[in-house]
Amino acid sequence: MHNITEITRRDIFDLFQKGYVEYNWLLDDQRISYPYYGRLSEIDFLKKLYPLDKMPSTDERFENAEGDIWQHTVNNDDWESDWVFNDDRFELLKGSDSFLLDFLCAVFHPENRYEEGYWLSYLGKINEKLKVDGYELYESDKISQRSVYSWRKITQEESASGRFIPFSVRNKKAIETKSLNLPTISKKLRSEIAKLFNRYDEDLYETTETGLNYTIKAKDVAFRDIGRHYIPHAFDNSGKYAETEDFDHFIMNNYPFCVFDAIELFPRFSNNSFVDEINLLLKNNGIIYKLAGGKMELTKMSLKNTEVIPEPGLKELVEQATTLYNSKITSDKQLAVEKIWDALERLKTYYSGLDKKKSSEKIINDMSNQNDKYIELFTDEFLKLTKIGNDFRIRHHETNKIDIIDNNYYDYFFHRCYALINLALKYLK
Repeated sequence: MHNITEITRRDIFDLFQKGYVEYNWLLDDQRISYPYYGRLSEIDFLKKLYPLDKMPSTDERFENAEGDIWQHTVNNDDWESDWVFNDDRFELLKGSDSFLLDFLCAVFHPENRYEEGYWLSYLGKINEKLKVDGYELYESDKISQRSVYSWRKITQEESASGRFIPFSVRNKKAIETKSLNLPTISKKLRSEIAKLFNRYDEDLYETTETGLNYTIKAKDVAFRDIGRHYIPHAFDNSGKYAETEDFDHFIMNNYPFCVFDAIELFPRFSNNSFVDEINLLLKNNGIIYKLAGGKMELTKMSLKNTEVIPEPGLKELVEQATTLYNSKITSDKQLAVEKIWDALERLKTYYSGLDKKKSSEKIINDMSNQNDKYIELFTDEFLKLTKIGNDFRIRHHETNKIDIIDNNYYDYFFHRCYALINLALKYLK
């Protein structure tokens, strides 16, 4: 994916290098700045994203990237402040969109960002630039009550108009072709959702064109917004899909994607606590979607049958891969395969106290319950998947590999690698 133009990339880099001016007619103008590495040192931040000890050095005096970065940013401090953005090793200027987007998500991660700095205003300005090229950073989770950000694509209409597009309209084609994995929402759950809407149905204040103030309920505003995209319908007692002006009837007797529209639009005019409660309600009822950053999206619960993974990084890689794969977008499938192979390599080093070979052997022994036949089976599968990763162009930037000539092959590669990892996760200590 190379949708983010060099213009946008350099605008973002300039923001970190030069900052921006906040104009104030009462006080002196103020130049605002925020370092991309936040509360960390530059090297510590980069080490969380890149294997600096294995990356090549641009200074022949040092064996790896970590050495030359230390020399020129700490010891001598003779590199420009924006060196990382123009260093080809990090692929932020010329690489795939995902490299830059993952980098930016790390910039705003609670473990890295400086909470008292201007990170939030930087997030807003960067999002303005990314949306022009069809992406956005959004709140996908929380850690210690602090927002964690991920990235996602947005539609051309959202990008061009800046307007919010509800779930059913964004996914119209996928819904019509039945290629979207939509859950069944039981009557009991619909009733609970309707009760939640009613509990958070606050009075809002609006003004007419003539300046008259009046109150309106949050549900009415949300329903009005649905009506701006399509005429609300619901099934009546005879099974006919007919127009409705009743919000509760719309929720209780409708397609799941229409319920998702209401869930997306309502919290835009209600208490923020609604989001936490609706997500808990959906999760407790086995719904594989959640409300994140104002949009319903597949949860990272595709691994709900696997055990919790304590090793940081492995879980995230597999979750990213499955979320990308479930999006049904070809370019996302390509990235999903790359991510799942990254997870395979991370899995091999799960037992950090051992080298990669011994760590892999321990995983295989645990998977096989010490049975020689299964040890042979799983060892062979690890080796074959490693060979696939070495021979075929699983990673987009490796140009000296065998090209994947048919998009259907990505399904095969993904499921084969995922199956082994999914099984191994059940046996990790």
